[in-house]
Amino acid sequence: MTQKTVLNDTHRAMGAKMVDFGGWDMPIHYGSQIDEHHDVRRDAGMFDVSHMTVVDLTGERVRDFLRKLVANSVDKLQKPGKALYTCMLTPEGGVIDDLIVYYMREDWFRLVVNAATRDKDIAWITVQAAAFDVQVVERPEFGMIAVQGPNARDKVIALLEEADRAKAAKLGRFAALETRTVDGVPLFVARTGYTGEDGFEVIVPEADTVALWNALAAAGVKPAGLGARDTLRLEAGMNLYGQDMDETVSPYEAALAWTVALDEGRDFNGRRTLEEQAVDGAPRQMIGLVMDEKGVLRHGQRVVTDNGDGEILSGTFSPTLGKAIAFARVPAGAPGDVRVDIRGREVPVRVVKFPFVREGKAQDGI
Repeated sequence: MTQKTVLNDTHRAMGAKMVDFGGWDMPIHYGSQIDEHHDVRRDAGMFDVSHMTVVDLTGERVRDFLRKLVANSVDKLQKPGKALYTCMLTPEGGVIDDLIVYYMREDWFRLVVNAATRDKDIAWITVQAAAFDVQVVERPEFGMIAVQGPNARDKVIALLEEADRAKAAKLGRFAALETRTVDGVPLFVARTGYTGEDGFEVIVPEADTVALWNALAAAGVKPAGLGARDTLRLEAGMNLYGQDMDETVSPYEAALAWTVALDEGRDFNGRRTLEEQAVDGAPRQMIGLVMDEKGVLRHGQRVVTDNGDGEILSGTFSPTLGKAIAFARVPAGAPGDVRVDIRGREVPVRVVKFPFVREGKAQDGI
C-alpha cells in the first residue's frame, strides 16, 4: 500500500505530478523540473522529506553502541546539536544505509535514515542495540522539510522566534538547534542538506508541517520535487542509496573513504574488510564522468576502461552545466580513455573529480 506524507494534499493543490518513490506517493515536479533545479541553485527551494525516518536512541551506553554501529567516529560529536554523516555497515563491510547522527545529550542521539531502507534499518539497529541496553524509538509524529539554496537560511530564520534568530544565523554546518517559530511551534533545525547548497533541514510536528510549508511558500520559497533533488544531489557529488551503493559495496568503493574512521580501539561492524581495503586497495572505484557530446548518461550503461568494464550508477543531464554527468563504478586503477556504450556506440567521456558543481558553479576542469 502506497504511503503518503502529511503534505500530500498540499502537493496536489500546487499542481504536483506525483509518482511512487520507494512506496511513497511523492512529487516529481510541480511543472518544470529544470526551473525547480535553478530555483535552488539561485535562490531557495523546498522539498518534502517527511518520508525520511527519524529515530531516537536513548540509554547510558548509546555512544558505545554507535561506536559499534557506524563507520565514522561518534567521538567527534561532543557538543549538543553537532551532527555526523556516516555509513552503517554489514559485518562484511557493505553499506546497509548512509545516515546522519545528531548528538543531543550523552544519553540521547538522533538518527535520520533513508525512507526506502526504513524497515531493514530499524530491524538492524534494534538487534544491534539490545546488547547495549539502548532504546530505539521511531518518531513518525514528525514531518520534515528541506529548505535549500543561497537564500534559504535567511528565509527560515525570519520565521523563527526572535530570541533564536541570531543562534540560527551562527549555526555551523552539520549542526542543529532546537527552537520555535514565531507562533510557538517547536522545530529541530539542522544545517544539512542533499543539494550542495546551503540551507536547513527542518523537523516539525506533523500537525504543523502544512502550516510551515505554506509559510515558507509565502516567504518566496519555491516547491521542488524529487526530479530536481536528484539532479542537484548528483551535481553535488552525493550518493543515492540503492543506486550508487548498497550492501555489496564498501564505503571505499563508493568514494566515501572520508566517512570512515579507523580510530584505534574501536571494533565497528565491517572494520576488518575496510582495514584490508585501506592497505590493499578496494577492487572497484567510483568515478565521475562528463560527456561533452549530446546525449544523456543513464543507470546501467556499460562503461569501458583500460582495466575492464564497469557501469553507470547515477546519470543525468546537468541543468547547471548543460551536459550529461554520471557516477560510474569501474575496476580499480587508472581507467585510461573511458567510453560509454550508448545503444551500441562507444561514446568518449571525460573522467573528472566530483562534486561537479560547487556553490552553483562548475568545478575547475568541468
